[in-house]
Amino acid sequence: MDKTISQKLKLTFLAGCFTAGIFGLLYTLVPEAYQKLIGVPIKQPTELAAFREFGVAFLALAYLSWLAYKATAVNVVTMAGKMVIVWMVLGALVMLWCLFSLELPAIYWLYFVLFSGFSIANIVFYPRG
Repeated sequence: MDKTISQKLKLTFLAGCFTAGIFGLLYTLVPEAYQKLIGVPIKQPTELAAFREFGVAFLALAYLSWLAYKATAVNVVTMAGKMVIVWMVLGALVMLWCLFSLELPAIYWLYFVLFSGFSIANIVFYPRG
């Protein structure tokens, strides 16, 4: 039986592309303004550099998700899917750890929900066969 690329997986990649792209642009271009808005102002230049690097990583994830959305070859989509699953599962675990070990504003629960949601969606819609 041939593996097929589910339309739901393609839409998950598209949603992930836009979500990662938005956060990537925020963290790369205006990290200070965004962090101040959510209540965690950046205090040191090293934090600014880390947020910008984080932003670039999210932009790379957005690009990968776009390529996976447009791809027709199942092997390309399965490789991208594996990478996104690992990123999202680890992201959810680290965010949960941070939520319980640091004093973070409530908006950080949104990040946990996003990581968890994309983890579940990518696992459920991952190509099988």
